Amino acid sequence: MIRLAHLSDIHLSTPNLDWTRADWFNKRLAAWFNFRWLGRRHRFRYADQVLARWRAEISDRSIDHVVFSGDATALGFPSEFTKAADMLGVGQLPGLAVPGNHDYCTRPAAASGNFERVFAPWQQGLRVDDEIYPFAKKIGHVWMVAVNTSTGNRWAWDAGGAAGPEQRKRLAKLFEQLDAGPRILVTHYPVCLASSKPERRSHGLRDMHELVDVAANGGVSLWLHGHRHNAYRFQQSPCAPFPIICIGSGTQTNLWSYGEYTIEDWKLHGVRRRYDHATDRFEDAETFDLILRGKAPVLS
Repeated sequence: MIRLAHLSDIHLSTPNLDWTRADWFNKRLAAWFNFRWLGRRHRFRYADQVLARWRAEISDRSIDHVVFSGDATALGFPSEFTKAADMLGVGQLPGLAVPGNHDYCTRPAAASGNFERVFAPWQQGLRVDDEIYPFAKKIGHVWMVAVNTSTGNRWAWDAGGAAGPEQRKRLAKLFEQLDAGPRILVTHYPVCLASSKPERRSHGLRDMHELVDVAANGGVSLWLHGHRHNAYRFQQSPCAPFPIICIGSGTQTNLWSYGEYTIEDWKLHGVRRRYDHATDRFEDAETFDLILRGKAPVLS
């Protein structure tokens, strides 16, 4: 039996950002305008307080591993990464992390490797051809498989992502190296919306069908993600043959929550813990059970 804490989309920022001249001529300017003037900063005004409370309670809840599914930052600045990693306990708590589209806010931000450097302690595992993504990590009897679906996009309206053909090929090879046990895929982008319909291309996973095929052929038992800030889940959706959990945003006002998953054999018991601002504490908001795709090996 293992216990996971799943958190996503915390969107932390800092008072003094690391602006360069180039940032005034790329997507980051539009992202900052949205953050500063169109309400995003207001929606995440309590993010520091919520995350501090999460960190205070997480050590007392017998968690084996933290799973972070991206968007640590608001604008992908180095100072934001440093702050997020510190507040999440990277290097102090055991964990696994993938970047989100805000972490890869611009093409230079994606190419810089800042996320990977700061979150390196949460990116250790089995790899193919020494490439950073994908990687796999075994926790108890469960394989956690991290795939980077975020890309640095040029246009302000483009918030889409993709794993890409080369990463999908490595993922197929990686699956071949894993021994028996549930396989949990972790990405930032969703397979589908809460309505079970596919996400629109400008905000979703451009190669969703191709990645789902690789995941299904590789025996994925469960897909964890963020990106969408409302939490939802499927035992099975029209888009994929395996269970899916979107944990939503950990820090957005009135949506703030994280997931605790107890996995025993091929069964998952989930608890979504929601932050209460009045009491400054997390409380159980709902519980659920999922049967993971696959089956345990027959013992002779």
